[in-house]
Amino acid sequence: MDSAAPYRAVLDEVGPRLRRLRTDRGLTLTSVCEATGISKSTLSRLESGQRRPNLELLLPLAGLYRVPLDDLVGAPEVGDPRVRLAPRSLPSGGTYLPLSRTPGPLQAYKMIIPDRGGEPDLRTHEGHEWMYVLDGWLRLVLADHDFVLGPGEVAEFSTRVPHWFGSADGRPVEVLSLFGRQGERMHVRARPKAG
Repeated sequence: MDSAAPYRAVLDEVGPRLRRLRTDRGLTLTSVCEATGISKSTLSRLESGQRRPNLELLLPLAGLYRVPLDDLVGAPEVGDPRVRLAPRSLPSGGTYLPLSRTPGPLQAYKMIIPDRGGEPDLRTHEGHEWMYVLDGWLRLVLADHDFVLGPGEVAEFSTRVPHWFGSADGRPVEVLSLFGRQGERMHVRARPKAG
């Protein structure tokens, strides 16, 4: 397959696009020649597709027609890369932001967990959770074990084990959570330590 074929197709459209711009603005080849310094024969060959466009020719034409260079060459539109997160409330208090934009077995969340006060109310449900503490101190109770995790620490557990988590010091804690509803586990690949 010819990898340059899509680019040639884009370039083949430049000439007709330039002709449309010129005629839509009521300009002649002579007037465009005078305004840009590009010879009349070059302009004619460019518009008919007999000459390949280059930046030296396209930049003055884009300025004259007052259009972005991308419009002259028909560049594909680039989507907005920003992710707009919609915060949601946790049933037990706090906020979470879904970070996964497509459905799948594993979902990612950023959670802000407040001080819930009182005694932990352990729950169970299907799934597997991986939690990374971003900021603050997280208290994690798993069955008979009671842990406190700080920034940079990770816990991974089956949510079938009775569990509870909340702030360990009365201030909100920020956590990155990866959750698999069907018990999917997270896999971390690391190189072995050099001996």
